[in-house]
Amino acid sequence: MSLYPVRMDVKPEVTAFFDEATNTISYIVKDPSSTACAIIDSVMDIDYAAGRITHDHADKMINFIKDNELKLEWIIETHVHADHLSAAPYIQDKLGGKIGIGQKIMVIQDTFGKIFNEGTDFQRDGSQFDALFEDGDTYQIGNMTAFAIYTPGHTPACMVHVMGDAAFAGDTLFMPDGGSARADFPGGDAGQLYDSIQKVLALPEQTRLFMCHDYGPNGRDIKWETTVGDEKKFNIHVGSGKTKEEFVKFRTERDAQLSVPKLIIPSLQVNMRAGHVPQDEDGNPVLKIPVNGL
Repeated sequence: MSLYPVRMDVKPEVTAFFDEATNTISYIVKDPSSTACAIIDSVMDIDYAAGRITHDHADKMINFIKDNELKLEWIIETHVHADHLSAAPYIQDKLGGKIGIGQKIMVIQDTFGKIFNEGTDFQRDGSQFDALFEDGDTYQIGNMTAFAIYTPGHTPACMVHVMGDAAFAGDTLFMPDGGSARADFPGGDAGQLYDSIQKVLALPEQTRLFMCHDYGPNGRDIKWETTVGDEKKFNIHVGSGKTKEEFVKFRTERDAQLSVPKLIIPSLQVNMRAGHVPQDEDGNPVLKIPVNGL
């Protein structure tokens, strides 16, 4: 049984936006009893080879909110993503809303502040964000109470956000045939990830579960919605009662075979700053490439 205050009678309207370049799914989540909404895991477009940033994906979400006369109250990051850049400040500038992430962002900022040799001007206290969530913290989206579950393992700052009967998994879980996310980034831990997944699987089985990524395993069409019940039964990494020992062995061996995400260098620098691109001393946007640092 879940220890969290799930409201299965509250059924938010969820609209998904798939980014083909990064296989990311962003969401607009609307309170069913008002015009209030939240955005989960937005994407900023980058042509890394050309060093060019654009906002086509974010503009689609902004236009949807405007066209439907919604009020954006929250821009949620489930964690510091290593495979896409957040568009949170761009969206906030257009529509308002508060940017929120897990309180352990400070661990990420400290770790990668050293890797990217950030100076003393880079604050490592999470102050780039408007809200830092701890396990079980609640917040309002209109009349709907949302809450955050601390789910470390993929990164030290991962959180799953629950809004009514819908939960947004970040990278903690993938679709049942996709399994789980890697746990070999700095601060990641396969044992922690297993324990975190069990917290998510303790939610009511009818809970709608929305993924941050999907890669269409075995050539199937891209999907992003499942249920806690289906994950418990069918998830290829943790379903059907797989033990922690089995999971840690598999995850550790699998992670050793994975390559580094192609956008990890720009993503970490931008996302640990709440979506802001770092600047040089003249105020020009610039990204660093640490050599042999990752």
